[in-house]
Amino acid sequence: QVQLVESGGGSVQPGGSLRLSCAASGIIFRTKTLDWYRQAPGKQRELVASISSGGSTNYADSTKDRFTISRDNAKNTVYLQMNSLKREDTALYYCHIFAMFNHYWGQGTQVTVSS
Repeated sequence: QVQLVESGGGSVQPGGSLRLSCAASGIIFRTKTLDWYRQAPGKQRELVASISSGGSTNYADSTKDRFTISRDNAKNTVYLQMNSLKREDTALYYCHIFAMFNHYWGQGTQVTVSS
């Protein structure tokens, strides 16, 4: 059974930083592309960043200069380092993987950017 468990969310002031983690189980982690998505109230879920099994990364235009996605295959964990956070980054952040012909999502971790 595939499980994704996010952590690291919280409240931070504009300009601050947070590091999200997503621990995966039930998959051959090192062979998979991992994604971070987010969904703000009243908005559609959007892709934030992706990292392939080979370490190639892809970012949304709104985050590419501020966020960094990385992975630790030994720990079956993917990270999202978020710097220079803005109010518009406030959202529920989800870890995602496509495996065994299915989409899997974590429960989400809330990030709130507010002064």
